Amino acid sequence: MPIVDIHTHVYPPSFMELLRSRTTVPYVRTFPDAPDSSRLIILPGEDNPSTPSTSRGRPIGPEYYDIEKKIAFMDLHNISTSVISLANPWLDFLPAEEAADAARRINDEVNSICSQYPGRLYAFGTLPLSGPVDTVVSEIERLNGLKYMRGVIMGTSGLGSGLDDPRLDPIYAALQKHEQIIFLHPHYGLPSEVYGPRANEYGHVLPLALGFPMETTVAVTRMLLSGVWDRFQGLSVLIAHSGGTLPFLAGRIESCIQHDGHLKSAGKIEGRRSVWDVLKKNIYLDAVVYSEVGLKAAIDASGADRLLFGTDHPFFPPLEEDAKEWHSVTTNYAAISKAFEGAIQGSAEDVLGNNAVRILRLHD
Repeated sequence: MPIVDIHTHVYPPSFMELLRSRTTVPYVRTFPDAPDSSRLIILPGEDNPSTPSTSRGRPIGPEYYDIEKKIAFMDLHNISTSVISLANPWLDFLPAEEAADAARRINDEVNSICSQYPGRLYAFGTLPLSGPVDTVVSEIERLNGLKYMRGVIMGTSGLGSGLDDPRLDPIYAALQKHEQIIFLHPHYGLPSEVYGPRANEYGHVLPLALGFPMETTVAVTRMLLSGVWDRFQGLSVLIAHSGGTLPFLAGRIESCIQHDGHLKSAGKIEGRRSVWDVLKKNIYLDAVVYSEVGLKAAIDASGADRLLFGTDHPFFPPLEEDAKEWHSVTTNYAAISKAFEGAIQGSAEDVLGNNAVRILRLHD
């Protein structure tokens, strides 16, 4: 039985070099109170000098950029194949004139890494979204010719104005034409003030557990409201973290649309596709939610045949120094097993690997 990890990140050497050369977010650096540990600072608001270094970013070691560490992690957890992707913030922060070259360099580097482990590694490409639209489309066309690429990873900002931005239409059209799936991943979270004045005391729990899922849900709902899936009915999106809160809130989103007077007067209710239709035909969900309760919601929303296993490696490592297996991974394994106890249609084996092999055309 194949086990395929579709949510697993790599910061390849050239990207690490870029991060180490910077002095503003995103960057990698050491702090005086922890001189023996490099820290990765990528989230908005993490660069606050009043925040203890242990709450600013996270320690970054070779598991982030050494592909042999990735393979060792896969072997330890019985993962046969991984679809690797650059982690946030991707290339969103680059000046427009630098984005295209950086994207080509990183995508070629990642494709070359995959070629060293044929059958074990595939990848989602990175787009130069801070550059001109035609540059982004050109990179999509080029990615289609790279052997190990199976789609692209994108954040929720798109070209800077969100995924409902009409300027993205040529990009969506190119992705649909080449049947490249979008792996949609959050990065920006919610405004820091929503977490309250004591947020610095709580580490990363609030932005990661709550901010990321809500960011994702808002982004996807904006795509729905702007008619992205009405215009591009073949566009496929794999949403990180089991869709944020979308499976749970889909009914409320649909009801609010049906009862919105402004949308009705603008003629945007009749003839549109429902959120339920899009969930069943265009959206895939990863299984990175750590509980059978969340997984059952994802299964009910999109179907067991559209759910794919992931680990979010190298994030969420065990905190115990002597730990071998990662709790984040074993918790996901257990949740998938429990979610398929009883009469739920589908199987844990499909979620763990068969779905990914079919959807992403692995081992062709």
